[in-house]
Amino acid sequence: MKAAQDRQKSYYDKRRKLLEFQVGDHVFLKVSPVTGIGRALKSRKLSLKFIRPFEYVSNPSHVIDLDPVQVREDLSYDVYPMRIADHCVKQLGGKKISLVKVV
Repeated sequence: MKAAQDRQKSYYDKRRKLLEFQVGDHVFLKVSPVTGIGRALKSRKLSLKFIRPFEYVSNPSHVIDLDPVQVREDLSYDVYPMRIADHCVKQLGGKKISLVKVV
């Protein structure tokens, strides 16, 4: 199995071209259909894969600086709640369920 995978990878690597864009080039934006709760599932076969051409812009102002996260060896990290944004009590049948929205 490994030999077959390596052979197929070598075939792919020979024909692969690296994509390089220059400022001002027109590129297509690839989109994927997003389905949310309560929406009917659309046929993915007929949905748009790419939308109109966009002009490629290399502008560092669009880059968002992320906060540094300390990740452990098991790829987990600590998240601490900052504040309680909302609180309500919901009645389901004979039970009362407390719902809390934490930021």
